[in-house]
Amino acid sequence: MPVAQYTDFLLGGIASMGATVFTNPLEVIKTRIQLQGELAARGTYVEPYRGIFQSLITVAKHDGITGLQKGLVPALNFQFVLNAFRLGIYNRAVEAGWTKSRGGKESFGRNLFWGATGGLAGAVLSSPFFMIKTHLQSQAVKAIAVGHQHSHTGMSHAFKEIYRAHGFSGLYRGVLATIPRAILGSGGQLATFGVTKDMIKRHLEIQNPLFVSLLAGMLAGSVMAMTITPPDVIATRLFNQGVDEKGKGIYYRGVIDCCIKVVRAEGIYGLYKGFWATYLRIGPHATLVLMFFDQMVMYRGKLFGK
Repeated sequence: MPVAQYTDFLLGGIASMGATVFTNPLEVIKTRIQLQGELAARGTYVEPYRGIFQSLITVAKHDGITGLQKGLVPALNFQFVLNAFRLGIYNRAVEAGWTKSRGGKESFGRNLFWGATGGLAGAVLSSPFFMIKTHLQSQAVKAIAVGHQHSHTGMSHAFKEIYRAHGFSGLYRGVLATIPRAILGSGGQLATFGVTKDMIKRHLEIQNPLFVSLLAGMLAGSVMAMTITPPDVIATRLFNQGVDEKGKGIYYRGVIDCCIKVVRAEGIYGLYKGFWATYLRIGPHATLVLMFFDQMVMYRGKLFGK
């Protein structure tokens, strides 16, 4: 394998960082909506966040315009690690022909497997950044605060405080929550992206690589939004909850316990909190990531050859 192709991992990380700069404000809103009314029945709590645009205005009004980019540094690190492995592993599988059926067409099942495999590897390795991103994005002035409020002043401070209090295991608390999130989200997205690109080229005879990537990325992002919301709500709750002196969560013991408690207290609706913020974020984010990645891979091929 040519040395240049090892850059799949680097290009995947860079593509996701570029997209994150544009979509992080929606991630902040999504996190706040997922945390408001935690373990409370609908209609029994104050909702400072009632919609996407109202929420954006509320954050800007109380936390300032910079409040819309809270948690950006750990978010960039999370996305870089996640997508370096997610897209790197997936693209290696594509270029090796492992995602195709015997007939030479893109196989949804094989794309799903390699998309989920890459997503799982990236999610586990990037878990500490996801947790700290969640802590920082939930921080707000008292008037609009939701969920447990952590006292971190930044990413480095958060790493130091968590490690000092709970050791290395504290940085990976809740890591199991990333597994269903990665498998459902990444697997569904990349499988849809790979198969859709193949179908567009075969049946619509559209050959412009940028346009093909854009169309496939839009559909893949929509699929990802639908599959990732419930496990994303659970991950947000698990990562953001406070812990006792032993480092154990004060609300939830794990993924299943969290899911049961959310459904009992908030109904199925609770698992879909922040869906529209997720949809509006993931659609453009996924489209930008896959479009950036595809274009960088294409230009790399022109420079170094496959």
